[in-house]
Amino acid sequence: MSDTPLFSDATRIGVLGGTGDQGRGLALRLAMSGLAVTLGSRSAERAEQAAAELGHGISGASNADCAAGSDMVIAAVPWDGHGELLASLRDELVGKIVIDCVNPLGFDQQGAFVLDVEEGSAAQQAQSLLPESTVIGAFHNVSAQLLLDTSLEKVETDVLVLGDVREATDAVQALVDRIPGMRGIYGGRLRNAGQVEALTANLISMNRRYKAHAGLRVTDV
Repeated sequence: MSDTPLFSDATRIGVLGGTGDQGRGLALRLAMSGLAVTLGSRSAERAEQAAAELGHGISGASNADCAAGSDMVIAAVPWDGHGELLASLRDELVGKIVIDCVNPLGFDQQGAFVLDVEEGSAAQQAQSLLPESTVIGAFHNVSAQLLLDTSLEKVETDVLVLGDVREATDAVQALVDRIPGMRGIYGGRLRNAGQVEALTANLISMNRRYKAHAGLRVTDV
């Protein structure tokens, strides 16, 4: 990793696949915190339209231009396009922190369920595809509805941050902490990302039963 700070007020954040609910929600909250944020999409025009609707100085670009022009990148793409997109952006993401928030889930009449991932998790798949990037798992269990609800001043939840490079997990925890109400908590090595991604299926079940937007709080830390 570089000797320069990995995260600061000047860090430019890119959100790949940023026109979905999770991507737009994270982009909105980070932009509201004062950071420069770019939404990426397969269609630059679609990204620009979504960015204009969100406001707060967010810009839109193609996924490739978003990746190339950002210092730190969040992958918020649907699981079925995860591997293909990241593999196509390998060059643009060299040397950068890539935050993977993708949950490999399927849905049927009984609700959400966990899909098998050959590498162990979406985050581990991302690291295998991006050997010259530093992949960190985070934002897996955050409600997109709460992120997008601007009537809420705070999003009250903890975010588990997983990775193998201490400086990078520290940087992502600092990014999480920019969002009022959120707290970044180190959750272990990247090999532990699978169960954090899978927990989202349980949260979806809770939300259905209790008509809520359940999140996590870690005690005694």
